[in-house]
Amino acid sequence: MKRGDLILIGVVIVAALAFFVPKWLFQNQSENMHNANVYAEISVDGKLFKKVKITKEEQLIPVKTDHGLNVLKVHDGGIEMFDADCPDKVCLSFGFVTRAGDTIVCLPHRVLVELKSESGEESDLDAVVS
Repeated sequence: MKRGDLILIGVVIVAALAFFVPKWLFQNQSENMHNANVYAEISVDGKLFKKVKITKEEQLIPVKTDHGLNVLKVHDGGIEMFDADCPDKVCLSFGFVTRAGDTIVCLPHRVLVELKSESGEESDLDAVVS
């Protein structure tokens, strides 16, 4: 390897660290500030059913409709569909959501849960693929 190659490799490594280290250091602080003012809007048949503040404390929210029963669980700064008596139970697969802009949907019961921020911000993530 020549001297110029080593310098180029060093510059690339320093540039990469300059972008990743601040994000890694301040990630938890920005997450905590971002999730501090998040609430869930629960809609049934397109009409607002209830607004719920997302907190660390555990709350169970039953959503009883003409179509069936869903139970939402708020805990640890997020919300999840805890139980549902719909036939396909697809709504249970949405998992635990924590960011503004995330949604949980139960089509058979026509229930929509949208996470929103009081400041109007949404998550900068478009999708997560696993």
